[in-house]
Amino acid sequence: MINHAWAVLGGDPAHTAAIEYGGPVAVLPARLPVRELARSTVAVCALAAAELAGARSGGPLPTVRIEDGAVATAFVSERHLRIDGRAQVNFAPLSRFWHTADGRVRTHANYPHHRARLLAALNVADCGDDEALVPRVAAELARRTAVDVEETVYAAGGLAVAVRTPEQWAAHPQGAAVAERPLLTLERFADGPLRTLGPAEPAAPAAGLRVLDLTRVIAGPVATRTLALLGADVLRVDSPQLPESQDAHSDTGFGKRSTVLHLARRTDRAVFEGLLASADVVVTGYRPGALDAHGLAPEDLAARRPGLVVGQLSAWGAYGPWGGRRGFDSLVQAACGIASVEGDGGEPGALPAQALDHGAGYLLAAAVLRAVTEQLTDGGSRLAVLSLAQTAAWLMRGVGRDGGRPSGAYDPAAWLAEADGPLGRVRYALPPVSFDGGPRDWSRPPGRWGSDAPAWRGQQTSDAER
Repeated sequence: MINHAWAVLGGDPAHTAAIEYGGPVAVLPARLPVRELARSTVAVCALAAAELAGARSGGPLPTVRIEDGAVATAFVSERHLRIDGRAQVNFAPLSRFWHTADGRVRTHANYPHHRARLLAALNVADCGDDEALVPRVAAELARRTAVDVEETVYAAGGLAVAVRTPEQWAAHPQGAAVAERPLLTLERFADGPLRTLGPAEPAAPAAGLRVLDLTRVIAGPVATRTLALLGADVLRVDSPQLPESQDAHSDTGFGKRSTVLHLARRTDRAVFEGLLASADVVVTGYRPGALDAHGLAPEDLAARRPGLVVGQLSAWGAYGPWGGRRGFDSLVQAACGIASVEGDGGEPGALPAQALDHGAGYLLAAAVLRAVTEQLTDGGSRLAVLSLAQTAAWLMRGVGRDGGRPSGAYDPAAWLAEADGPLGRVRYALPPVSFDGGPRDWSRPPGRWGSDAPAWRGQQTSDAER
């Protein structure tokens, strides 16, 4: 899988000889090759970082070291996170598998607006108590077919998918469309100047890069968290109309800053355009087309900022009948057959990690780093496009390699650390991206969502200017 991923990224095939592997074998047990996906995505990310470090220093390619224990711990980082001893909430009671009249569905209702839309679609009155709602939602779903639930909830703006087998997904128009696509695409899509970057320490190969982070939940934030690890100035920008869970933000907020801008407000839009004018990278993680109305389509961004690197990540891809739909890792697992493969006794199952999210995140970071390296000699604006569904298809094609649910266990303690920060005492998973001379940890722990000024490091923006 590593060679395929590196080739799709356009990397020199000889560079993969610089990767060394080690660590416990019994990690991320599954029928599908999750361990191989995890180590491969982290490996190409680390290799892309090492490549950029070598290019900036003029020295040889640093050796990349992949420790399977570090990778496995990072792929479930949200489970290890503790803030003053408190674990974060990963899934709400209404986010789960349910029986229907003819099968199963998977819902996602972690966010209040998605929860409200699910209940409205099912005509279930909200009593304010999720545990009390579970039997009422179950009774309503048991009356309907899985596809009826899928379409009804989608029409209401909610999130639910029918649990399908791999064969059923292959026969579905979206599944067929995904099967025709590569793992990812990375292309020069517009003109732009040569990238000019001065020498940098190996510990910060992305130093000097400014990254606008327009992503949510896990995959996109994992990518930008990794760019921050490597020295980039990452500023996450959210709308005040779409607040984020602090728990979700805490796990992926390491090394980054977070601000809030309402792009429909003239003053906030002016601030955003000021940020864009000196940005090097824009990473988006919203459903396809959602940001286009704000002038944030890749072509529009590159027209205003030639030489920009744009990374786009979505759930289902920007094509096919589901191209405009929202989605999350758990839903993609259910729809594309992973839940069926990993299930037992007729009940659907799940991967040992939200591996589509984390894997796609490291692939996206790798694509951004490779794009920057290519710009040093070829310039141009670059576009990387990925989806969770395409990552899932790649995993499914790897059946028979590294799967089999290996027995045994490992102790993640060696790859956990603690630090004091704005939120309190934080226990967290250390970054798995490692190469000779590379960084060992983030420069700062996470802060509160939306609490930073909308400015690059070293700049200041007053409230009046906003």
